[in-house]
Amino acid sequence: MNAIIRRRPVDLSTGRFASNTPEILQRVLLGRGVTSDQELDHRLARLHSPESMRGVDAAVALLVEAVRSQHKILIVGDFDADGATSSTLAVLALGALGAGPVDYLVPNRFEFGYGLTPEIVEVAREYQPDLLITVDNGISSIDGVAAARAAGLKVIVTDHHLPGSELPQADAIVNPNQPDCEFPSKNLAGVGVIFYLLSRLRTALQASGWFDETGISAPNMAEYLDLVALGTVADLVPLDHNNRVLVHQGIARIRAGRCRPGIQALMDVAGRDLTRLSTTDIGFILGPRINAAGRLDDIGTGIRCLLTRDPQEARELASELDGLNRDRKAIEAGMQREAMAALEQLQIGGDELPWSLCLYDAAWHQGVVGILASRIKEKFHRPVIAFADGDNSLIKGSARSIPGLHIRDALSDVAAAHPHLITKFGGHAMAAGLSLPAENLSAFTDAFEAAVRNRLSESQLQAVIDSDGELQPQEFSMDTAAQLRACAPWGQAFPEPQFDGEFLLLQQRIVGEKHLKMVVAPVAEPQRALDAIAFNIDTDFWPAQVERVHLAFKLDINEFRGRQSLQLMVSHLQPVAEV
Repeated sequence: MNAIIRRRPVDLSTGRFASNTPEILQRVLLGRGVTSDQELDHRLARLHSPESMRGVDAAVALLVEAVRSQHKILIVGDFDADGATSSTLAVLALGALGAGPVDYLVPNRFEFGYGLTPEIVEVAREYQPDLLITVDNGISSIDGVAAARAAGLKVIVTDHHLPGSELPQADAIVNPNQPDCEFPSKNLAGVGVIFYLLSRLRTALQASGWFDETGISAPNMAEYLDLVALGTVADLVPLDHNNRVLVHQGIARIRAGRCRPGIQALMDVAGRDLTRLSTTDIGFILGPRINAAGRLDDIGTGIRCLLTRDPQEARELASELDGLNRDRKAIEAGMQREAMAALEQLQIGGDELPWSLCLYDAAWHQGVVGILASRIKEKFHRPVIAFADGDNSLIKGSARSIPGLHIRDALSDVAAAHPHLITKFGGHAMAAGLSLPAENLSAFTDAFEAAVRNRLSESQLQAVIDSDGELQPQEFSMDTAAQLRACAPWGQAFPEPQFDGEFLLLQQRIVGEKHLKMVVAPVAEPQRALDAIAFNIDTDFWPAQVERVHLAFKLDINEFRGRQSLQLMVSHLQPVAEV
């Protein structure tokens, strides 16, 4: 992917930092909208109060009644890591709060699709619940909620997805993105929403004397923050300050070993050190292994791994998830080769690529098309929808977007202009899902291309790498790397610091088939040799006969056999022509 490097504009005079805050930290933080040290305060006391969350009091009232009456509660979840952590947290926390029987049900994506559908309600009725609680879904389940209430069930919807023009007629809805909700953070993941609701329930039960009456110890809700951190990071929601507090606190507990045995086991099977866990480990180690269950088989395996208190069982389930993740990688690699061959054929034909890419193959795996769409988007920097066969002559698509295009709104444009093309859709700004009849694919592709062209400019099809600028030679240090690390958690919409500059290329060699290991030096200080590595490079070009390179990179502390050293993690490199 060709990309341009854009340095974030920063005005140091706008910051209100302590006088001893290094300038490099001020630059990085101001570039992310942080203007004072207070926004780096990750204490739980800095969390927004749930009082302004619309629907929370109605939901708590229903839950207090259900707990006191020992009604049977059924959690209806989603088949990804956010859904798995949400379901796990709900089952564990409700049990600790003294609720009666609590069970969970997650639709198999290949049989039932997404959300609380009337078909899932029929399955749910077999559990004979009094109360249904959706987690990480439900805001678009108009028919499913109606079917549940017609069956005599009470329904609480907890979700974070964007609502449509109509809301389900649930007994209570808790979703910061629903109309008239004044909760300041609209970026909670599904697991964050259920955490807030059950924290509020704990307060209400304590105020009513429930714990004194029953002799139950009121649970410390902070003990579930390991699950909140995992679901929040894995779901790629923006890490605003409220989410950073949740993630920071959860990661601190995981590092201290105060986490579910399943999280420990997943890190063990991946060969990672729990005490050094970061958001990167959640995003690339934990999340994919849990998601693999929902993509290829049944997310229940991931939920059982997170629920169990038995370390041996956790290890067995984590190993199963690790195997599913390896299978997912192999399936994805084959699908990616097929997609690339089709796109290369289009380019060989001399046609320019459209502004959007809609890809379909009848043999593709329905659970992996989302990852395929992400990979193709990264390579071509265009919104991508990858389709696979579904049921009832429908094809199911997973959409991924680029900055500047709200993908759900683009699908809404298509649905408004062509009401019969799409059967259903939903999602976020950067990711969405949809279903449509297979015979509509060609017409949909044209309509989606028109919607994308209406919302994007051609310049936005150029990939941009945002940089925090150049580092001075003295800033290439372990101290700088440690100071940057201390400002974590980094993640979606709060990216890890990245810098750029020109370097002398002193050494280069391929390691691990397609990774370029280098020794470089700042042009201004050629005697300062620095280790650097670039992953998944083009081996047709690298190693190259060049003496200078322009790098975009992150400062990293590499640990090997107990020894720490500075390393540049290179995300982009290009030769610099000699003058």
